[in-house]
Amino acid sequence: MATATQKIGLLTTTAFVVGNMIGSGIFVLPATLAKYGSISLLGWIFTAAGAIVLAKIFANLSKLVSNQSGGPYVFARAGFGDFIGFLVAWGYWISVWVVNAGIAVAIIGALSVFFPSLEENALLSVFIGLAFIWFFTWINIRGVKLSGKFAVVTTAFKLLPLILIIIVGAFYFDLDNFPAFNNSEATDLDAFSAVSTLTLFAFLGIETATIPAENIKHPDKTIPKATLLGTVIATLVYVLGTVVLFGLLPADQLADSPAPFAEAGAVIAGETGAYFIAGGAAIAAIGALNGWTLVVGQLPMAMARDNMFPKAFVKKNSKDAPYLGLILGGLLSSAIMLMNFSESLVDQFEFIALLTTLCCLVPYLFVAAAYVLITRKKGLFAEKKIQIGTLAVLGVIYSVWAIYGSGAETVFYGTFLLIAGLPVFGWMKYKQGKSV
Repeated sequence: MATATQKIGLLTTTAFVVGNMIGSGIFVLPATLAKYGSISLLGWIFTAAGAIVLAKIFANLSKLVSNQSGGPYVFARAGFGDFIGFLVAWGYWISVWVVNAGIAVAIIGALSVFFPSLEENALLSVFIGLAFIWFFTWINIRGVKLSGKFAVVTTAFKLLPLILIIIVGAFYFDLDNFPAFNNSEATDLDAFSAVSTLTLFAFLGIETATIPAENIKHPDKTIPKATLLGTVIATLVYVLGTVVLFGLLPADQLADSPAPFAEAGAVIAGETGAYFIAGGAAIAAIGALNGWTLVVGQLPMAMARDNMFPKAFVKKNSKDAPYLGLILGGLLSSAIMLMNFSESLVDQFEFIALLTTLCCLVPYLFVAAAYVLITRKKGLFAEKKIQIGTLAVLGVIYSVWAIYGSGAETVFYGTFLLIAGLPVFGWMKYKQGKSV
């Protein structure tokens, strides 16, 4: 268990949730959505509703399976046993250290607004990306308290430009700029499905508060509050930000913009406004890298405690940090960056996003299904079968739909990564049998 000096409260835990959900993607996503039209607002609302259902499931499970770090892994294992628990943890862990490389690429992309040479000098870009990965590995090795302070500061600074655009931009709102309901050549149903899939990835991270449970004060109360509060804050920023941009910039300009919030800042305050927003995008990615680095050390530790990963990963340093998991995660994220350093920033990010999507979605599916099994084991299902059953069914349906919507190529790569963990599971079970 973590010492009292390395425990965090509601504010810091919420900052981790918001910080991990709101990365640099929101600063460019409205441009992609503008190509489809205002139907994308329905996509945001639909996706937010699904995310809130999942957030509620995670919040409720954190009360039933409290004081155990690991989040999706702990819940899936409690519901389905070792094998499914391992697959969930394995896939999720891979997705985290791979996506950390993607976030490092996003940081470089945001900084290239200030330093254009980063787009042309691949070697310098990779060096800076690696520096960020290892800086946050060091921060998290220094303990969750220090990482939490960083999360609070970066979350505040990433929200500031977004909130200012929403508030000030409302005064520049022009209904004539608002895009048509469906600008695409697709049917309304196909367009709705497309924008719902696009907006889904902005909600990955709703489970963040459940992962470092041992380091949270009063986890049975703090985690549910932080999970739901963080999800609601992110939802409001996403939906209101998109609405304001739709009314602030002409649809054609917005759809072709590589940095729509920065262009909105330029409309309001000229070049200074554009740089202010670009700085916010960089801070958003930096804060997300800090938060996801915390997660990459927690999962191997939780698995190792259950003999699902080498026992060495249970060890903590004097700051209660699972340092071996953090170092391994840093090495693997670095390897992903080095494997793709010759590619453009956009190509790197697309490759990394493709590699991680399914590995994040599968845990949501199993956790939603495990909700029924865990409540039955705890003797709670009979009392609230309609409430529990409705939440679980909605969570499963939403997760299945999201996996389907992510595309066949994503499912192929994600399944391959999950299967790659089977030899590790077999080896750990063999080791368990030898030690009995």
